[in-house]
Amino acid sequence: MRKILKRPGVQAFIASVICILLGLLIGYIVLLFINPKGASESIINVIKNFFTWKKPAKQLSQFGNTLSKTMPLILCSLSILFAYKVGLFNIGAAGQYIAGACASLYAALAWGWSWLPCMLFAMVAASLLGAITGFLKAYCNVNEVISGIMLNWIALYTSNTLLSNVKEVASPYTLYLDKVNPSALLPTLGLDGLFNGNDKVTLAVPLAIVVAVLIAVILSKTRFGYELKATGNNKNAAKYAGMAENRNIILTLMISGALAGLGASMLYQTGYMRWECTQSSVPGMGFNGIAAAFLGGLSPIGAIFSSFFIQHITDGGQYVNTNFYSSQISDVISSVIIYLCGFVLFIKLTMNRILSRKGAE
Repeated sequence: MRKILKRPGVQAFIASVICILLGLLIGYIVLLFINPKGASESIINVIKNFFTWKKPAKQLSQFGNTLSKTMPLILCSLSILFAYKVGLFNIGAAGQYIAGACASLYAALAWGWSWLPCMLFAMVAASLLGAITGFLKAYCNVNEVISGIMLNWIALYTSNTLLSNVKEVASPYTLYLDKVNPSALLPTLGLDGLFNGNDKVTLAVPLAIVVAVLIAVILSKTRFGYELKATGNNKNAAKYAGMAENRNIILTLMISGALAGLGASMLYQTGYMRWECTQSSVPGMGFNGIAAAFLGGLSPIGAIFSSFFIQHITDGGQYVNTNFYSSQISDVISSVIIYLCGFVLFIKLTMNRILSRKGAE
C-alpha cells in the first residue's frame, strides 16, 4: 500500500480530491453562516451545475457552455505548468491571455481576417509578450513574477485602447463577431449538433486536448523538453553541459505565452464573450490557470480534468438560490475552492513526510 501511495500520480489525485472536498465544505459553512435555510440546496446546485435543469436538451446546451469556457482555462493551465516545469512562474500568463484576446479580436473586427489567421496572430502577440519577460529574466536577471505582473497591466490598458476602435458606439463592448465577420468564428465541426445546437462548442474542444497531449510529449519524451527542464532545475549546470540557457528561458516563456494567447482566441472567437473596453481589472482566466495547473498535479493531462472541474464549479455558482444569498456568493464559493487548489503541492509534501516516517519505523 505504501508503494502505491508513493507514486506521484496517486499523490496528486489524493491531494486534489482533498482540496476539492475542503473547498466545498468551507463553501457550505459560509452558506450556513449567512443563511442556513438555503445552504444545502445551494451547495448541491453548485455541484450539479447544468444537471440542475430537468430537460436533457437544456442540460446538453448548458454543458456545452461550460465546455466552451473550459478550453481557454485548459490552455492557461498548460501555459502555467509548462513554464513551471522549466523552473519559471509565469504569472504573466494573464497579460499574455489579454494580448491574445486583443490580437484575435482586432484582426477579426478591424481587418476582417478569418479564424485561422486570427488565432495564429493571437499566439504571436502573446508569445512576444512572453519574450519580453524571458529577455528580462535571461539578460537582466529581472524576476519573471515582477515583470509579468507589470506587463499584465500594460497589456490590459493597451488592449482597452486598441479595441476601443472596434467597439459599439453606445456601449463599452466590442462589436458582435458573428455580425461583423462570421468567418472569424471558430468552426463547429458538427459538434454543435451534439449539444442541442449550441454553436459555442467548436474546434477549440479537440484542439485543446491535442495541445495538452502534445505538451505532455514534449516535456517527457523529447530532448528539447529535457533541455528546458534541465535549464530550469539548474541554469549553471545546463550552461556547463553546453545548453543555451538564456535561449531556453526566452523560448519557454514564448511558448507559455503562445498557449495563453491560444486560449484567449478559443474563447473570444466563439462569440461567447465580447471584450469590455472600460474594464479596470485583469481577467481571471489567466490566474485561474494557476489553480488548474496545481490541482491537476502539474500534469498536462491532469490539467484537462482540473480545468473542467473548476469551470464546472464556477458555472454552478449561478444556480445558488438568490432568495437567500446575494449573487456574489457564487463567486465566494468558487474562489474558496480555487484558492485551496494551490495547496495540492503542500498536501503531497505532507503525505511524503508521513510515509517517510512510517517507513523509518
